[in-house]
Amino acid sequence: MPKKYEICLRLSAEEKERLERDARSCGLSKTAYLRRLILGREVKARPSQEIRALRTEIHHIGNNINQIARSVNAGIARAEDAKRGLYLLDQVYELMYEVAKK
Repeated sequence: MPKKYEICLRLSAEEKERLERDARSCGLSKTAYLRRLILGREVKARPSQEIRALRTEIHHIGNNINQIARSVNAGIARAEDAKRGLYLLDQVYELMYEVAKK
């Protein structure tokens, strides 16, 4: 079993706050966050609630578009279905534009 070492690290109040904030934004404990930094692993912030909601919305729109494409390929689609598909694609572009602005 490998030995475990404990390291005492002194930080200023500002450094401590930054460490806690950055670790929390990644969904990691301070220890796990520092360990990843030391090992040179990628450390990414978790997506915001807004981004997660946007992904869910785009996923639902994508499902609707797939259903429309299946009906077109099966030869049972109507003109309204095609219009609905174009409308949904437009919604996806609008949502992506909103995210890009931020």
